[in-house]
Amino acid sequence: MDRFLTLQLFNRIVELGSFTEAAEMLNLPRATATHAIKQMESRLGARLLDRTTRHVKPTLDGQAFYERSKRVLAELEDAEASLSTHVANPRGTLRLDVHGVHATMILLPHITEFRERYPNIDVVLSSGDRLVDLVKEGIDCVVRAGQPRDSTLVARKLADLPEIICASPEYLNRYGTPKHPSDLEQHQGIGFFSRGNNYRYPFSVIMDGEVQEFEASGWISVSDAECYTTAALAGCGLIQVPRFRLEEHLKTGRLVQVLPEWRCPDLPISALYPFHRQLSPRVRVFIDWVRELYEERFGAVSGQ
Repeated sequence: MDRFLTLQLFNRIVELGSFTEAAEMLNLPRATATHAIKQMESRLGARLLDRTTRHVKPTLDGQAFYERSKRVLAELEDAEASLSTHVANPRGTLRLDVHGVHATMILLPHITEFRERYPNIDVVLSSGDRLVDLVKEGIDCVVRAGQPRDSTLVARKLADLPEIICASPEYLNRYGTPKHPSDLEQHQGIGFFSRGNNYRYPFSVIMDGEVQEFEASGWISVSDAECYTTAALAGCGLIQVPRFRLEEHLKTGRLVQVLPEWRCPDLPISALYPFHRQLSPRVRVFIDWVRELYEERFGAVSGQ
């Protein structure tokens, strides 16, 4: 078996945790797969996999080799695709990471349309609110809110989302409704953090054409967007979020917008990917498709 196919086999074994399933995926006999991995371990002079009767997992050396070989395989796939006559019909696995609410409310409801347009692309989607290392984790592209801060990534803006400040009726009945942005400093704000950074983002309001920030106190912080909304529904304090996430709660009165006379700055949403993914056909078609998706929902981005 050639080294390229052996490398593919090794990656599938790590990802599936099974020799049998990996061999079946690549249409190989189980014995051939076992022999190929033994040969590779002998050639490298290292044990890469721990085998039990029920499961297979990488050793420390195996995990390190997997992280590097995963990137090598992606590069090879992209190099072949960029020179192929099938650039208009890209193939392979596209690894995405999308914040939970954008995955569930925007991307996944339309993902079958992407599959119909590009039937040879398989999608692996992780979601949540944690920061990810695209290169280390082998992720092709992420969709994130806020101003991109990582200069090592290429950023393509997808939308500017209108934000509002709101709270539950119970909270407002108990603590009063702010009448002016400066009143926010006397209220409870729900904090948001990631990776142990308990940073309480200030409320941002546009006044006289400039963005003004107001710090609120608070007794609870969360690390998940859904928990952020749920804490507001429970009466824990004020939140500032894109309006589209809260439409149903606003219609039913479970949340109430405050300070509607003052506009909040829009929240930019961007797709980010490593520089070495710029020529990847899979990434390019996904970026074009997801931009269409956000444009249909939120309108075209100015200057794009």
